[in-house]
This record gives sequence, structure tokens and C-alpha cells, in this order.
Amino acid sequence: MSTTTRKKAGARKPAARTVRLAIIGTGGMANRHAEQFAAIRGCKLVAAADVDRARVDAFCAKHKIPAAFTDVAEMLATVEIDAVSIVTPDAFHAPLSIQALQAGKHVLCEKPLALNHADARAMVAAARKAGVINMVNLSYRDWPCIQAVHTLVATGKLGELRHIEASYLQSWLASKVWGDWRTTPAWLWRLSSKHGSKGVLGDVGVHIVDFATFPAGPIANVYCKLKAFRKAPRNRIGEYTLDANDSAVMTVEFANGALGTIHTTRWSGGHANRLYLKISGTLGSIEIDSERTTAGYRISTGPDFDKAKWKDVQVKPTPNNYRRFIESIRSGVQQQPDFARGAEVQKVLDACFRSDELGAPVNV
Repeated sequence: MSTTTRKKAGARKPAARTVRLAIIGTGGMANRHAEQFAAIRGCKLVAAADVDRARVDAFCAKHKIPAAFTDVAEMLATVEIDAVSIVTPDAFHAPLSIQALQAGKHVLCEKPLALNHADARAMVAAARKAGVINMVNLSYRDWPCIQAVHTLVATGKLGELRHIEASYLQSWLASKVWGDWRTTPAWLWRLSSKHGSKGVLGDVGVHIVDFATFPAGPIANVYCKLKAFRKAPRNRIGEYTLDANDSAVMTVEFANGALGTIHTTRWSGGHANRLYLKISGTLGSIEIDSERTTAGYRISTGPDFDKAKWKDVQVKPTPNNYRRFIESIRSGVQQQPDFARGAEVQKVLDACFRSDELGAPVNV
């Protein structure tokens, strides 16, 4: 789980100054991808693809992208492209990533990397065979606070880790902070396994698992409880059966021996989108609370530790995933988070689903 950059075995030569990029999938999140890549000097958006002709045409017009396609294979074969950014529904991440990798393209894929660990491993293998840059868009890696905490924990300043608390709280089921989910397909599909949702665990649990384990280290075993609360008569609205989990609670043991709790829900009123992390060791504790700041952390260590006092620390900005991806292509040096990291997180999620089914702890 090291974030040290490294030259990939068999990697292609660094790209020319201009990186030509295509976006696959042109729904809501694709707009952020287009805006972020367009802001990077020397990155040129040259094409986009989507199964919906009207949607991809509108997307290309909005972002001034010259070529629109409804067939990915045709796009890869006819347009000069260095890299692709995949922003499709989760079920298409693996097949489209592998297709692009086999065509020799660098790939940034939205989270979660795949629907299961087996598919994620196949993506890792395809990326290694292609020798190209591969990254998964675990977007909270963009926050300077988590990069700084990862670096600090690695120095041993907190001593041996003993206890980790991590949570990701949203409230859009309990309130209308992001609109009325009952009338919006963009929210309803996230509650329905028939429509491809893995629930809150697959949607944002992937983020908080990465957020906790990036600095604290890998998870050895997990005991997970998932629940989908009743939200409508017969738990159904129109074509959507509301059966995907909307709360997840994990009790975990880390490989370093520390214990921890990781939980996430869409029912936490008053928290639109809060990530929280506390790591406690034998020599100190450190805390991130996104509602306070994402540009710093709180720490209790040294002389403050025996007095239970905390200090606020501000940190310098760090490049986001989009910039790291383009920098990796230009330099030929793989940066994090890569597909292997995405597969590692997916393995934990698979263990969570298995644990819930068994009602027992599962080794990761």
C-alpha cells in the first residue's frame, strides 16, 4: 500500500507534451472529469463515448470535444488517443478498462474499480500486461489532509497503532439536503440492486475503507453488518426496488494488530457529506474531520499527549488524481492510487458482503 512512485516494468515511454484524452461515459460525474482535465495544461480532450447519442452529443458540445461516439471500439480504432477516463456505471468499469488497456491506452477509472475482487484482479493483470499507467479515482486522495496524515503515520510518530475510528456520513435519505431522492432517478438507482447498486457500502464505503487504510495499513479481518431500512410502501418506488443497503457498520482488525470501527450511512441528518478519521497509537493520536477542514488535521503527541491537548496543523495543497494521472503519463512513473490499490479495497468490500451473509467475521 505504499504510495512511493515507481517505474513500471515494461512501461511505455513517457507521452509527448500533449496528452490526448477521451472520456467514456458522459453522465453527471463526467462533467467534473472534463472540467478537471481541461484545466491541465497540455491535456487535450479529443473524444467522448456513450451509449446515448443525444447525451454524448450534448456533452461534447458543452465541453468543446470534437468527436462523439456511441461505440467505444470505433472510438479507440479511429481517434488518436493516449488515455481514457472511464465514468460509466460500475458494471462497465472492468470490461471497458480491459478493452482500453488492450488497445494500449492509459486508464483512469472511476471508483469502485469493479463489482468484485475477481474482476478487479483481471483489470490489474491487464494493466500490468499492457505496461501503461492505471489509476482509480478514489477522489478523497485529493485532500491534502489525508496525504499529510499518511506521511506522518509512516514516520512512526504515533508509535504502534492501537485504535482507528472512521466514518462517512451522508443525510440525503433523512433530509432533502441534496433534493428529494424519492423523485430523482439519479438517487433512486443507488438504492436498487436491480439497477446495479451495491448500496452505501459500494458507493461511498469504498471511499472510507481507502481513507482509513491508506494511513493505517491493510485490514486482516472484518465483521460487517449491512441494513436496508424500509423507505416506501412495499419498499418500492416505480421501477426501483429499494433493497440495496443504506447503512454499513464494520468492526475490523488491521494487519498491524490495531482494532477499529468503520461505518457509513445515508441516514445521518445534519451531515451532508462528512468524512472522519481518528488514528490512535502508543505515542499519539491524529484526527481528520472534513467538516472542520480538508486542508489540515488535529494531533496530540509529544508533550501534549500526556495533557490530552490537541494542536491544529495546516498543510500544503497536493495535486488531485486528474493531475497525478497526467503527470504519470508524461513521466512514465506510476502514481497512486493504482488498479492494484483499487483491487485491495474491493477485496475488503467483498469480505464485508460475505461477513454480512454469514453473520460472522471474515478474513480479508
